[in-house]
Amino acid sequence: MAVNTAELIRELEELIAALDRRIPRCEQAGEEVITRDAAALRAKASRRLAELSAHEAAGATLRNSEPT
Repeated sequence: MAVNTAELIRELEELIAALDRRIPRCEQAGEEVITRDAAALRAKASRRLAELSAHEAAGATLRNSEPT
């Protein structure tokens, strides 16, 4: 299955935004673990987004430098 990089970037941005909107509920059992897992997921998604964005930018640079 082919992966559309632009779509994946958009979905990662949405995931990060959703995690940023999440409000921890300290009274809820297991919230500490959920909060820690959410932070780890956000960090991983941010790293992947940076990788994909750099890859997209490099591809755009290559496409723009190709002779027409």
